Amino acid sequence: MRVCNLASGSKGNCTYFETESAKILIDAGLSATELGKRLSMLGVTLGEIDAVIVTHEHIDHIKALSTLANKYGIKIYAHVDEWQAINCKQKINPTRQMAFFDDAFNIFDATITPIRLSHDSHTCFGYTVENFGKKFSILTDLGQTNDRILSAVSGSVLVYLEANHDEDMLRANPNYPQALKQRILSSRGHLSNTACAKAIERLLPHGVKQIVLSHLSENNNTPDLAYSTICSYLGQRGIVEGKHIYISIAKQERPTSIFNLK
Repeated sequence: MRVCNLASGSKGNCTYFETESAKILIDAGLSATELGKRLSMLGVTLGEIDAVIVTHEHIDHIKALSTLANKYGIKIYAHVDEWQAINCKQKINPTRQMAFFDDAFNIFDATITPIRLSHDSHTCFGYTVENFGKKFSILTDLGQTNDRILSAVSGSVLVYLEANHDEDMLRANPNYPQALKQRILSSRGHLSNTACAKAIERLLPHGVKQIVLSHLSENNNTPDLAYSTICSYLGQRGIVEGKHIYISIAKQERPTSIFNLK
């Protein structure tokens, strides 16, 4: 299974993975043209994509949906509770391109399991993807983690995990109104660097080898700050990046590391 994040952040999100039988996107938050350009860096065309799986209806996750469904004939998968909210923003015609699920489902040889998250969208989901014994997970746009969420991703070799903001940087931001700050900091907002570090600490004993820090705020975080904060927290607990866990960072402007899960 090959996995690569194509974009991550408030301006657009998309993760690509492929198995022997399928080529799939999780979210499509860039224009179709831009998605095509980034896929081409992997030697893949939009016409080869079999499906898009949606996390939630915010536009930075669904921008290209109608084009992908209506022009390219790509099937769009979303939870049964999420479709009405999606259709308010992106019209999917014909309806045969709409696929509904409420539990684990298969797309060819990939098994996808939804994980309900707390975020201020209509509904929001993370996912685990399994293929011939290999598993990766994606958890972005969540205000908090808990035992249920972390248990669901247990056994994943690779986890895309939100590290959205530095709390002090957010609180001091003069351009963010107090209501927006409270929303981001809430249990239905976004995961901070410190909260991300605590989640990594809990995941480490359960098979996780690689973390990709995701959905970093361009206004309330930096890649260096996220990395240093998380590594410092882990280091104080005897967990060394590069030895006990590998940590990289997803980018907004370009695809990042390609992982081959064998």
